[in-house]
Amino acid sequence: MILDGKCPSGQLPLKWDKHRQELKLVNPSNKRKYKIIVVGTGLAGASAAATLGELGYQVEAFCYQDSGRRAHSIAAQGGINAAKNYPNDGDNIYRLFYDTIKGGDFRAREANVYRLAAVSNQIIDQCVAQGVPFARDYAGYLENRSFGGAQVSRTFYARGQTGQQLLLGAYSALSRQIHAGSVKLYPRTEMLDLVIVNGEAKGITVRDLVSGEIRSHAADAVCLCTGGYSNVFYLSTNAMGSNTTAIYRAYKKGAYFANPCFTQIHPTCIPVTGDHQSKLTLMSESLRNDGRVWAPKKQGDTRHPSEIPEDERDYYLERKYPSFGNLAPRDISSRAAKEVCDEGRGVGPGNRGVYLDFGDAIKRFSKEKIQERYGNLFDMYKKITDEDAYEQPMRIYPAPHYTMGGLWVDYNLQSNIPGLFVLGEANFSDHGANRLGASALMQGLADGYFIIPYTIADYLARTKPGTASPEHSEFKKSKEDTENLTRRMLSINGRKTVNEFHRELGRIMWEHAGMARSEEGLKKALELIPQLKAEFSQNVKVTGTGTELNQELEKAGRVADFLEFAELFVLDAMQRKESCGGHFRTEYQMPDGEAKRDDENFRYVAAWEFRGEGKGPELHKEPLEFENVHLAVRSYK
Repeated sequence: MILDGKCPSGQLPLKWDKHRQELKLVNPSNKRKYKIIVVGTGLAGASAAATLGELGYQVEAFCYQDSGRRAHSIAAQGGINAAKNYPNDGDNIYRLFYDTIKGGDFRAREANVYRLAAVSNQIIDQCVAQGVPFARDYAGYLENRSFGGAQVSRTFYARGQTGQQLLLGAYSALSRQIHAGSVKLYPRTEMLDLVIVNGEAKGITVRDLVSGEIRSHAADAVCLCTGGYSNVFYLSTNAMGSNTTAIYRAYKKGAYFANPCFTQIHPTCIPVTGDHQSKLTLMSESLRNDGRVWAPKKQGDTRHPSEIPEDERDYYLERKYPSFGNLAPRDISSRAAKEVCDEGRGVGPGNRGVYLDFGDAIKRFSKEKIQERYGNLFDMYKKITDEDAYEQPMRIYPAPHYTMGGLWVDYNLQSNIPGLFVLGEANFSDHGANRLGASALMQGLADGYFIIPYTIADYLARTKPGTASPEHSEFKKSKEDTENLTRRMLSINGRKTVNEFHRELGRIMWEHAGMARSEEGLKKALELIPQLKAEFSQNVKVTGTGTELNQELEKAGRVADFLEFAELFVLDAMQRKESCGGHFRTEYQMPDGEAKRDDENFRYVAAWEFRGEGKGPELHKEPLEFENVHLAVRSYK
């Protein structure tokens, strides 16, 4: 099937305005007749629920955390992009659009990305009005800093806590609507199934994580805002609870899953120290504004970094990418670090690390200035490593971070299932094969505050309210299937813990589908994953019962979905016989080692359809057309 993204016609800068004029509206007095379910309360979910509630819709919001403000968006550090051009350094909406398209290696829709750039300035105004404490200069104006993949300073930030401050702004808006009664929040509640009635999304089945009760909720539309799936690698920068269950089970109900192999490896994370770890810690990309990345020139050089003279240091990003230097995009910087370590020039335990050095910046500006910009990040680094990054360089290494793949959506953020909308990191729409830093927060808030209120109204205006009920047979069947799945999981009574299976899956995925992929490695993964999945179904040990708080049961369901999803991930990586962005196939690279894209054969979105248990998924394609940017080799040299 050739998919239609339903992008509006006309000139690129006018598409969104023209489209909004053509969308149907819901009368204010009719809005309260419609119920909308929002799953997830991160930036996309909280902003969507708050905005839809304020418009007058009945909103039910769900999160598995004990509070909506514990969503993983709180962990974002470096900043949020916007094209306001406050530094007067040449930025504009088109430049933000072009940098994002190029950063994604020309694997994203032009219309979606331009819209994202166009609403970026409104996001900053919205957040300032909410009281988000963005950094300001001496005169009181909002401050900007640089991020990878751009030659202008367009990133607004709140030290290294930008995600936390933005989420508090969205959460305050959400709390206001909860108090007003337009939004009902269900914390400690996990979505386990999507309910389809007559081909349309009409509700969800959930488990109360405290009591174990499984119940269904009906609505006129469903918005999934549940984030990404990097925990398929086990070790990642994601919160330990981050999972793929909501979108994967929607996929099993017919929603197409797009570009699952497009995952981002972040170049600046604290390196792995041993098998005891259950997650990795991100060090913000913003640190590369002032920190210089280097490795020893000699193999096996174990001297203290202060003992290595300047002429024996390889500032490899500055050497290889002189135009962008230490602010080269994440995928390129991550592969460069891996190459250095593979050559035997890595530092720290296992020689899997490079240095991020602030010595020059401290001499140039002062320790106090660096502390003002990044103090909380330095404090976090010291707590974890017991090393003072003011006195010696940080040690960093790439780690799984963001996921560009997700459920397929059209220009309206609606999946191929009518009534199912997908926002933020849970969809595939805006970042192509690689996300530029400081664009995730931008997309989440753009989708929630400024896009979904228009597009969901167009769907609802064509829908009769209140047509679905938890008493419908489809809801009863969904509840029964979910209860059976829970009973089956508890009845296995094997000998291995859920964490053991998850750790083994992560090892397979990192080794064979991580930073560098090959046909041989991907085929090996497709042998090992089904074996691990089969063993899980026979030998996992889930303690406790289903009628109580049971975190082992929660993890078991999530890992079962990861085991199935991993096969889809690897299949997608197998069929994409090119290198682009974060998807690097060792067989497809330029003579200088850079990614070799194949626009003639792979200039499309790969959208996968579930065809049933025991059957392989079916690939559908959405061709990508570039009318406003010239397809070119992606170079940052």
